[in-house]
Amino acid sequence: MNDLASLLTPEGRALLDAVRDTDPADELAVATRLRREHPAELVSAALGQARLRQRAVAKFGAADAGRMFFTPNGVEQSTRASVAAYRAARMAELGVGSVADLCCGIGGDAIALARAGIRVLAVDRDPQTAAAARANAEALGLGDLIEVREADVTEVGTDGYDAVFVDPARRSSKRGRIFDPEAYSPPLSWAVEAALKAPHAALKIAPGVPHEAVPAEAEAEWISDGGDVKEAVLWFGTAPGAVRATLLPGPRGLLGKGLPDPPVRPVGRYLYEPDGAVIRAHLVAEAAEELQGGLLDPTIAYVTADELRPTPYATAYEITDQLPFNVKKLKALLREREVGILTVKKRGSAVEPEELRKKVKPSGPHSATVFLTRVAGAPTMLIGAPAGPATG
Repeated sequence: MNDLASLLTPEGRALLDAVRDTDPADELAVATRLRREHPAELVSAALGQARLRQRAVAKFGAADAGRMFFTPNGVEQSTRASVAAYRAARMAELGVGSVADLCCGIGGDAIALARAGIRVLAVDRDPQTAAAARANAEALGLGDLIEVREADVTEVGTDGYDAVFVDPARRSSKRGRIFDPEAYSPPLSWAVEAALKAPHAALKIAPGVPHEAVPAEAEAEWISDGGDVKEAVLWFGTAPGAVRATLLPGPRGLLGKGLPDPPVRPVGRYLYEPDGAVIRAHLVAEAAEELQGGLLDPTIAYVTADELRPTPYATAYEITDQLPFNVKKLKALLREREVGILTVKKRGSAVEPEELRKKVKPSGPHSATVFLTRVAGAPTMLIGAPAGPATG
């Protein structure tokens, strides 16, 4: 916290501006030069903050990251700005005017909520983290909408707020990533109890959460951004029991219908790889229905169909070859077609893509995608390429 306090002084802010674009390779030389005129601790703090800001650009964008203040854990665990903005917009659509943001971290979600016109009480028990959240609210001109409080969230009353948002810590300094929701800090059961007391609530959880851990009162939403699954959210006060996959940018939303598993069928002309949020939400059947397709294998989330249909929920590939798994045959086929750019995807196969790439030694001007998977239980290689846009 002393580092942050020193960086908020005029001297600290001037140093931050001076080291803003420092290349990591030049840090030693820059530090040596600056220490002639500034305290060594302040120079180190400024350079450390510059590194964190550079890392944060991927989540917050250059404009915000260049003005915000971060802790190492804050960069690692904060919500991506696009995801936070989507969730804030959904809160606003629900008519939420005030939110108690519990476990606010460095304030990523509070910032998005405030930008949506929502008043926020942001709470975190870690002094340095709370100080960073307060500094960020001020730096982005949102101090009038965001009140930051350093406190244990389990001791904070949320009466009078339209909604509660809880983002429990899912990492431990000793154990790393935490998979058991009851080992979150605070535990999921406490967060659910807090959610049920509010008119609306959203609980951010790990996307790998077991579906059986989702409370009956909640709507479960899995969110991906640019194809990467980012998180799951339990919503309260919306549609109990609903299951949704949301894809950003967009947003595009696929709502569960409770469909049975799709039928298993022979490999068609096209293979569809569902978005990770669709898979995590167990909505492959809904995607397959839209594509009029079936599964290659009852245990694998690849959809196959005879026609190319546009969909935001899966990536389409045109399949040219289907072979039993055999490295020599694959190597011969790729050599014959002069394939030097090889993308290897796998689902239901123990073979590692890099291991296969080394064995087949692709060479040539052409490209191809190989899927290592199972077709009706048999280890299979499917060769193809990304399909063009559907017509008609």
